[in-house]
Amino acid sequence: MQSWRRCVEQYGLDPARPSPAHIVTETRLREHREQAERLIAIARSGLEALFRQIVGQNYVLMLADAQGVTVDYFGDPRFEEDLRRAGLYLGADWSEDLAGTCGIGSCLVAGEPVTIHQTDHFDLMHTRLSCTAAPIFDASGVLAAVLDISLLRSPQPKISQSLAMNLVRTSARRIEMANLMAMTRGDWVLRFSTMPEFLDVDPEAAVALDGTGHIIGLTRGAQQALAPDGGPVLGERLDSLMELSVDDLPELMRGRPTEDRLIRLRDGQAMFGHAIAPQRGPLPRSAPAPELPAALRNFGGEDPAIRRLLVQAARLAPTGIPLLIRGETGTGKERLARAIHDCQPGSRPFVTVNCAALSGADRTLLAETADGLRLVEGARGGTLVFDNLGDLPPELQGRLLRLLSEVETQAFGSGSAGRVRLISTTRQDLAEAVEQGRFREDLFFRLAGATLTVAPLRLRQDFDWLLDRLLRQRTHGRADSYRLSPAARAQLKSRPWPGNVRELMNLLDVAVALAEAPVIDLPDLPPAPMPEGHAGPATEESLEAILAACGWNMSCAARRLGVDRSTILRRARRLGLVQPPRR
Repeated sequence: MQSWRRCVEQYGLDPARPSPAHIVTETRLREHREQAERLIAIARSGLEALFRQIVGQNYVLMLADAQGVTVDYFGDPRFEEDLRRAGLYLGADWSEDLAGTCGIGSCLVAGEPVTIHQTDHFDLMHTRLSCTAAPIFDASGVLAAVLDISLLRSPQPKISQSLAMNLVRTSARRIEMANLMAMTRGDWVLRFSTMPEFLDVDPEAAVALDGTGHIIGLTRGAQQALAPDGGPVLGERLDSLMELSVDDLPELMRGRPTEDRLIRLRDGQAMFGHAIAPQRGPLPRSAPAPELPAALRNFGGEDPAIRRLLVQAARLAPTGIPLLIRGETGTGKERLARAIHDCQPGSRPFVTVNCAALSGADRTLLAETADGLRLVEGARGGTLVFDNLGDLPPELQGRLLRLLSEVETQAFGSGSAGRVRLISTTRQDLAEAVEQGRFREDLFFRLAGATLTVAPLRLRQDFDWLLDRLLRQRTHGRADSYRLSPAARAQLKSRPWPGNVRELMNLLDVAVALAEAPVIDLPDLPPAPMPEGHAGPATEESLEAILAACGWNMSCAARRLGVDRSTILRRARRLGLVQPPRR
């Protein structure tokens, strides 16, 4: 009753009038999915297994983010239209201020598993539904997502959803465990349970520890077991909560029978422990990697060059320094510009001018001062992007320079509210163009306050990460999850990719359309649009980067460069290139 009153008084909802489902736009859904991408990837296999258990009972499975938007979904495509109308669909917003009392919204508010059954729902549109939801917490104890199992039509007794409650509780716990293990590969992890039988395969709780024995990550089950009164656990020393120190952890590894790995909490409760050693030794905690803004996190994976690029972008984002983003065609220059723009809060204009298309009537944008100022005025408080700046005709370069001077004169750039952030993109080497007299030096220095260079796809060491991410984006909302066969993956990794990420995206669209099964194999891959060897021989300076991107596989590097393997070996020997030792 209190929740219903809050829905009426705080949000102005009317329980007597059914409301349509709130499905966010494709753009907003893409943003929510990108921010939750890591969790979606970690949870995906577990959700697929869970859906196989419930598919015959007409259940729908939804994963919602911390804002209540469904970012992953499994349902019977035969009932897709009914599910969409009911909001049991990808992109549905179940936050309580929009939907009233409901499974996902109530779970977000309470932070506990709930079943909202039929007339428990606030909105008349939902009173035939039964929704059972459990929260998913991240490794720092913050509620990150909600897992929900729902039925369009359910038996009348609420007790009928007891099985659904057990399933979402168990699955949420396993997702938290998988997330903790993925986040703390370089640290000790202690998993523990009240019973020894399933300790090694399905433990109840876990904590991650640094080399000094302080808890740096945990699951919700660990928080409840170690501090049932809600006291602090994160940051505490292990020996303050258990009769155990970090030095005792080697005794709890799999070499001993589970029943012999007895541990005790400080309150005397007996449990059984399983310790997992760091995979690469303890990671230093004194200088952690800087946290990237959400808008930049999904631009790249574990690639040192991409990571350095994103750290630089994050530091430059809040400044007013004009940026020049360099990179080959299709590398994602405009996407990086948009991500830098999105690092700043609020809804602000993002205006793009394609310099390569400035011809005919479009020239008035720069030829007529009034038109140019209106263009800048439209970007006030936001970002103005000059895309393909290197393609700006020489006669328009001076006009752009005069426009920028006029903007400064009229004080468009004064104050944060009126400032216009200038970002330019180019696939050309503008510094070289300046030296050759093809680009104005004064305009170059006006727009290139700092330069960010996006690596081509053939040099990226996070190719597998990018491949999996793009494939997930192209198959979200489908009942089947597509994956690449090992042969197809190896073939794609050996291509030169002159079209870079854009070429890879197009190829995956075709492959998904052609595949007759969820496994994409060699026959499903379209041929490269350019003839083999189009990328040309690599410069000697880039050979080491290409070898690193190929995992120092000489054959892969040779295929990517369109040369013989012996050529790669000969160049590597001449340059003294040696594969670095694996960590």
